[in-house]
Amino acid sequence: MGWWQINADTLAGSRFVLSPLAETFACLQLLHRGTPAHPGEQAWLRDHLPGYRARLAADPVTALLVRAGLGRSWIADFLTPTPGDRETFEEGVARVRAARPDEARAHLRISLADPPPSSRLRSTRGDPLPPALDRDDLPERAAGLLTYVWTETVRPDWDRRRRVLEADVVARTAQVSRGGWAAVLDALRPGRTRWLGDNRLQVNLHEYPPREISGAELLFVPVTPKTGWVSWEEPDRYAVIYACAGVLADTGCRTVPASLGALLGAARAGVLVLLDSPLSTSQLVALTGQGLGSVGRHLRVLLDAGLVERRRAGRSVLYSRTAAGQVLVEAGTGRPGTRRS
Repeated sequence: MGWWQINADTLAGSRFVLSPLAETFACLQLLHRGTPAHPGEQAWLRDHLPGYRARLAADPVTALLVRAGLGRSWIADFLTPTPGDRETFEEGVARVRAARPDEARAHLRISLADPPPSSRLRSTRGDPLPPALDRDDLPERAAGLLTYVWTETVRPDWDRRRRVLEADVVARTAQVSRGGWAAVLDALRPGRTRWLGDNRLQVNLHEYPPREISGAELLFVPVTPKTGWVSWEEPDRYAVIYACAGVLADTGCRTVPASLGALLGAARAGVLVLLDSPLSTSQLVALTGQGLGSVGRHLRVLLDAGLVERRRAGRSVLYSRTAAGQVLVEAGTGRPGTRRS
């Protein structure tokens, strides 16, 4: 497994940030994979996969670049520059475009290796590069494809995506204040990230030498597709990119039990179902598609009934289910549930 050595000051100073470029690259991975993780992704792929495939069919070199760069075990580093705080998509993709051609080819050689042994991760050799990729315009082609994915598939609904991601950040920040960092880190990428103790953070399952990152900037970056990776710019900045909580990434699959909908009304029951993670009113508006006034009325009724509670976290007022609300949702589904916090 791969792990980072982190001192207390570095962890305490770590931050959650949003990255339009990371969201776009995660969507590129989903388009490349072509297999949805849930109905929300299935609908998105139905809308965008034909256009993406047509674009690659018309540009075989870029198609080969994608296949090489998105390796089964490793991603070519130049495709995923470490996100910067408040960085726009244009600023992020400019860093992809500015990658040195020789470094881009070296990264592709590593991503083509399957699996990539630790010795290869420390070298620039890796596997042979297909002759069609022995060229200097690879960074420009990668930037062009990312720009296409951003423009055609991400930017049109970026406002909604941003609210979903913000909701995840608010929920996890609140969890830090209640249960500490260990619980948050264990849940970022289950089975991959894990707090090992002794100031060690497991970041993936690859066998490569530990990295001492104490004193560096440590970022946690949510994306809506079901994917994740790590990136770094040694020695100053490291990032863990992770899929935001499923309830936020895929509201469509959070079916409201019929009995609960009959009791509370479908719209109000939908709000209660979503509140297994703390959310603000504006985040509930984004997730449900209901108006602000309607969500506010539902929350007042649920508060008066003792089914939800509210508390302040910084400038936000967060709502979450109470124990009584949890019992009601579990009764509606017919099975015990696990409340995320």
